[in-house]
Amino acid sequence: RYLATPWLASPHLQTLFLGIHGRPPSFTYKRQLYTVRDGGTIALDWLLAFDLEDADEIISKDSSTPLLVVVPGLTSDSDAAYAKHLVHSMARKGWNVVVSNHRGLGGVSITSDCLYNGGWTEDVREVINYLHRKYPKAPMFCVGTSIGANILVKYLGEEGESTPLAGAASICSPWDLVVCDRFISRKLVQRFYDKALAFGLKGYAKLHQPVLARLANWEGIKKSRSIREFDHHATCIVAKYETVDTYYRRCSSASFVGNVSVPLLCISALDDPLCTREAIPWDECRANKNIVLATTQNGGHLAFFQGLTAGKLWWVGAVSEFLCALHDSSYMHQQKAEEHVLHSSLESSIDKSPYVNILGDGMIAPVGNDGPPSSQISDDLKPNATVNSTQEDEEAKEVENRSGTDGDAMPAQSPAAAGSTKQQGEERYADKIRDAMAPVKRSVNKLARYQGRSVWLLAYVALVTSWPLLGSLAFMLFRKKSRHPLSAK
Repeated sequence: RYLATPWLASPHLQTLFLGIHGRPPSFTYKRQLYTVRDGGTIALDWLLAFDLEDADEIISKDSSTPLLVVVPGLTSDSDAAYAKHLVHSMARKGWNVVVSNHRGLGGVSITSDCLYNGGWTEDVREVINYLHRKYPKAPMFCVGTSIGANILVKYLGEEGESTPLAGAASICSPWDLVVCDRFISRKLVQRFYDKALAFGLKGYAKLHQPVLARLANWEGIKKSRSIREFDHHATCIVAKYETVDTYYRRCSSASFVGNVSVPLLCISALDDPLCTREAIPWDECRANKNIVLATTQNGGHLAFFQGLTAGKLWWVGAVSEFLCALHDSSYMHQQKAEEHVLHSSLESSIDKSPYVNILGDGMIAPVGNDGPPSSQISDDLKPNATVNSTQEDEEAKEVENRSGTDGDAMPAQSPAAAGSTKQQGEERYADKIRDAMAPVKRSVNKLARYQGRSVWLLAYVALVTSWPLLGSLAFMLFRKKSRHPLSAK
C-alpha cells in the first residue's frame, strides 16, 4: 500500500517537487555511444553492480548478472531524478543498469534525419537486440517511464513472443495519446503542464536547430505553445504522419496491450495530472494474463514520494521487488524463434488481400495471413487442386523414369497420339476447375437463400416499426375526409 508524504499529498506538489529537486542519489555513469543502422547516435549510460565498478569492460560477455534497460520520458535523460533513483536502487541489488537515452538527449547531437517520438520503437528494439547479442547469458529486463513506458509497451506488443526481454515494467504510461491530448487541454491546470512540456520540447528543438530547420517547420516550432502544436510542426512532418490525431492513434500503446507476451508490471496514479485515468486500458490489462496493473489513489506523475522527508520513490521499490522476484522465479519470459506478424490490434485483416473468403457454410469472412480464415480457404477451395497437383508430379516422375529406362524400346509418339494426349489433359483440367468451383456454387446458393430470408425479415421489421406512423396518418386522413361530408350537409 502506498502512503504519500503528508506535505506532498497533492499530485501537483508531488510532480513539481520531482521536477524541481527530487533528491536524486549521487553517482557517475559510464557512457557508451551506440550508432544505429540509419546513422543515429544513442547515448547508453551505465551503472554497474558495485563489485564490477573497476572492470576494464562494461560487462563481461559471459556474465549472467541481470541487466536492466531504462527508457526515460519525454525530453528526459539519464540525469532525471526519477531515473537516478531507479538506477541506483537496482545497482545496489547487484544488477547492471543502462539508461537508453532518446536521440538528441543526454548531450548527444542528432546525426541522422530521424527523430524519436512517442511511438518510435526502432531504437529500443535495436538497443535490446544489441545488448542481447553482446551479453547472451544475462537475463534482460526493461523499465519505461512516462512516454518511455508508452514506447516500451508498444514494443512489447509488436514483438510478442520474439522479444529477448524476460520481464518489464511500465510507470505512468499515457496509454492513449488521443485521450491524454484532450485531457491536458481541458482545464487551466492541465494547460499549464501542456505549456511547460511544449517549452521543454522547444528547448530540445533549439539544441538541434540546424537539423530541425531543414526537416520540419521551424517557424511553426518556435511559435508552438502546446505539445499538439509542436507535434503538428515537427513530429508529423519528420515521421510523415498525415495528422496529429493519426500520429496519436497509431502510437498509443493501449492498442498493443493484447499482444504483450512477457510479465509486465504497470503502475499508474489515479490523480496523475498528465496521464489521465481515462486512458488506462482496464479491460485489456485484465484480459492479458501477463500483465499486472497496479493503481494508487495518489502519486502524481512519476513521483510517489513516501516518508516524512520524501527521500524515496515508492514505485522504485515496487519495481525492484517485482523484477527481483521475477528473476528468482520460473516465470521469466523465454525468447521464441517465431516472429510476431500482427503488430497492432488495430490492424484489420481486411487490409490484406484477398478481401473476402466464401466458406463452405455460406459465411463471408476477411482473409488474413494467419488464423482460421486462411486455413479454411485452403481447405474449402483448394483440396482437389492440391491433391491433383501432387498426383500430377508423381505421374510425371513415373513417366520420366519409364522413358529413361525404356528409351531404346519405346518409339516416338505420332502427332495424332500427341493430340489425343493433349485433349485428355485439357479435359482433366476442366474437371479440376469444376471440382474447385463446386464449393463456391454451393456457397453462393446458400447466400442467395439467406439473402431472401433477410429481405423478408427486413420487410417485417420495417412494417412493425413504421405501423404506428402509418396508422396515425391513415387516422388523420379518415378524419379529414369524414369532416367534408358533414360540412357539406
